[in-house]
Amino acid sequence: MGYLIIVALIQAFSFSLIGEYLAGHVDSYFAVLARVLLAGLVFLPLTRWRQVEPRFMRSMLLIGALQYGITYVCLYLSFRVLTVPEVLLFTILTPLHVTLIEDALNRRFNPWALLAALVAVAGAAVIRFDSISGEFFIGFLLLQLANFTYAAGQVLYRHLIARNPSDLPHYKRFGYFYLGALIVVLPAFLLFGNAQHLPSTDVQWLVLLFLGLCPTALGLYWWNKGACLVSGATLAVMNNLHVPVGLLLNLLIWNQHEPLGRLLIGGAVILASVWMSRLGSRTDVALTRKA
Repeated sequence: MGYLIIVALIQAFSFSLIGEYLAGHVDSYFAVLARVLLAGLVFLPLTRWRQVEPRFMRSMLLIGALQYGITYVCLYLSFRVLTVPEVLLFTILTPLHVTLIEDALNRRFNPWALLAALVAVAGAAVIRFDSISGEFFIGFLLLQLANFTYAAGQVLYRHLIARNPSDLPHYKRFGYFYLGALIVVLPAFLLFGNAQHLPSTDVQWLVLLFLGLCPTALGLYWWNKGACLVSGATLAVMNNLHVPVGLLLNLLIWNQHEPLGRLLIGGAVILASVWMSRLGSRTDVALTRKA
């Protein structure tokens, strides 16, 4: 639990740093690439290359491509059309994706999760009911793709570690994660990045350095390690801890003029959708026990 709490607090602070110092100033693809390169410099020297099964390596490459590569490319792109509070609120739906993926792996169908998804979309509409646009919904959909791939990475890592016990500590097998992320991020930057918008100030470089070493290197490692030490229900709850903390920091320090009424109402609707998805999971568990 300690790992998850620390990472959630780091994530809460990181969203505002991205929105205030990088979004709209530094090329999104470069920012994501710089973070994974810095994290790779931390973990690749510690990685064992000969005592790890090829199947485990391939699985870790996939997890890294999903949980960082696709997730963070979509996350940074969403900052182009969404405010920091909106991005934070829309990440509330990550537990819903965790539920859907767990149900799929266990061959269960949860109609509550599908209904919850529709309610979540309604909550997003409430937040921007006076200025809904195609770009807004593109941003919302980008974040849902990011939520899905981030959730998929967590769930797959839990299953992978459970099925592949090893005497090696986690960090000696985690470097493959960043190689998998690089497989997605490097081509994305080469194809779509803009070299004219690299960091131009010391503050931007310092923010990238912090994001690469703290939330990307230590944060993703601690989060995945912590995910293996708690129940699925606890993991789902912890996925949302960064939201209230991040909102509080952003609204108090950087975004004091944000209209709070619609934000609170829409956020409450989105939070209700997460509760609905969990209700379906509890119902399934109760029926299983009775049977």
